[in-house]
Amino acid sequence: MRETLHLLIVDDELGMRLSIERALRSYTTSFEDIEAEVDFRISTAESGEAALELAANDPPQIILLDYKLPGISGLDVLQTLTENKTEALIVMITAYASLETAVQATKIGAFDFLAKPFTPIEVKAAIHKTSKHYMIQAQARKLAGERKQIRFEFLSVLAHELKSPLAAVEGNLRIMKDHAAGDAIGAYDKLLDRSVLRLDGMRKLIMDLLDLTRMESGQKQRALVDQDICAAATQCLETHQSLAAEKGVTLLFCPPGPVMLQADAGELEMMFNNLVSNAIKYNREGGSVTVEVEDEGEAVRVRVHDTGIGISKEDMGKLFGEFSRIKNEKTRNILGSGLGLSILKRLAGLYGGKVEVESEPDRGTTFTVALRRQPS
Repeated sequence: MRETLHLLIVDDELGMRLSIERALRSYTTSFEDIEAEVDFRISTAESGEAALELAANDPPQIILLDYKLPGISGLDVLQTLTENKTEALIVMITAYASLETAVQATKIGAFDFLAKPFTPIEVKAAIHKTSKHYMIQAQARKLAGERKQIRFEFLSVLAHELKSPLAAVEGNLRIMKDHAAGDAIGAYDKLLDRSVLRLDGMRKLIMDLLDLTRMESGQKQRALVDQDICAAATQCLETHQSLAAEKGVTLLFCPPGPVMLQADAGELEMMFNNLVSNAIKYNREGGSVTVEVEDEGEAVRVRVHDTGIGISKEDMGKLFGEFSRIKNEKTRNILGSGLGLSILKRLAGLYGGKVEVESEPDRGTTFTVALRRQPS
């Protein structure tokens, strides 16, 4: 990343302004650790009043500010700029190199202190140090702004995802409260079933959010011990047997025997739950879900294949985004949090692996997850 910083030199001595400008005119500096390169656009001012006017009209990023100026002093300029919450970093230059002056300027808001007389090498060293600090601050401000925007977008989507089921449950409750469907209790069974389904979806969303947050924050406690991934797959299929039976979906798995890897039991459960539940939900009536586990030495590969509605090429790129759900006529009535595949991708990453997808509309989808046997 290359950046041009506006550098303002404020000194009442013409010779000093010219010598500093000459030293820095073609000066370029770089910072490998933050991958940035900086050059400078230089302006000059001979008084504090001129400096404040220029800073207001064309804000600099770095200011070399003389301590002794005609009219208002350099400290007064520093005080005014600090009160105006300037983002510029200010280096005080003075012939009075005393600790008291340095402390006073630093307390007001100066970043650094440069004593006259100084050499071109010394002024370049001061500018290098100041530029690096400015670039780090600028990157931090940019990152904070991006995080703020991401947080806003995340909360907006979350509010939308929660608003719809809440409205549905509220509507059903009002019908029941007003006895709009009559006085027979059985007339309200369907409303109750729909409400429970919506509440289950909200609970799943909340649990997925908690899982995602714990993984991203690094606060999730992990217990990596020897696990049989085939046993984890079998347990997951048994858990989802009733859901599969409701849709007439057959669950198929032929374990190749115990396949061991270092893993957290809860993470394996999350991985299989997301894979199998999606394979059932997006399947067709009378379809099947096939689970395969392959031992590849240093890695273990899991495949989950369904005979469902499939995914178009256009929708493939949206799969692993947060709150990302494929919305069309075939998926309109399928509930989900839109976080499952995002969680799956992060889980695979924890094991040094990745997730791959193959799909054909109306023919089915295969998710393949590769996991390192010994995660770092």
